[in-house]
Amino acid sequence: MDIEEIASSISTGGVGILPTDTIYGLVGSALHSDAIERIYDLKQRDPKKPFIVLIADMLDLEQFGIVLSERLVVQLEQYWPGPYSIVLPTIDDQFEYLSRGTDTIAFRLPDNDELRELIRLVGPLVAPSANVEGLPPAENVREARGYFGTDVDFYVEGEELVGKPSTILEFDGEEVHVIRD
Repeated sequence: MDIEEIASSISTGGVGILPTDTIYGLVGSALHSDAIERIYDLKQRDPKKPFIVLIADMLDLEQFGIVLSERLVVQLEQYWPGPYSIVLPTIDDQFEYLSRGTDTIAFRLPDNDELRELIRLVGPLVAPSANVEGLPPAENVREARGYFGTDVDFYVEGEELVGKPSTILEFDGEEVHVIRD
């Protein structure tokens, strides 16, 4: 599939497998609550455990009601683009399907030009690891097919990824707390 076909599928609520800058992800639009619920079902994931939202640039945060103060921009520039997800408070109830009762959403700006280009086309994505909860993340499309078969709308082949999920950080004033390493 080319990027336009992938974008078309995601824009209409489709979900699929593609390589990110860290691991293979089970991707869907962060702006389609039905796609989010489908990913929860496919992964058999705890519905109280929120997903990380991938963005193309910092301005995407404004879609989620996040105010980009100078201080926040300086903090984020220390970690992005890269394998760091940053937990930020959200006050917009319309994104409850993402925050899952936490009043926060974790965001990541990936260090992958093709992925950021896709996000520019379709908007922010969720891309949790391509596996059923409790099993090892898929390192290639063959392993992802073993987990999801024909239950997803597309697969994008890439190189083998044996990375690890992103580090999750939370800012508390000047302090940075590691939530997941």
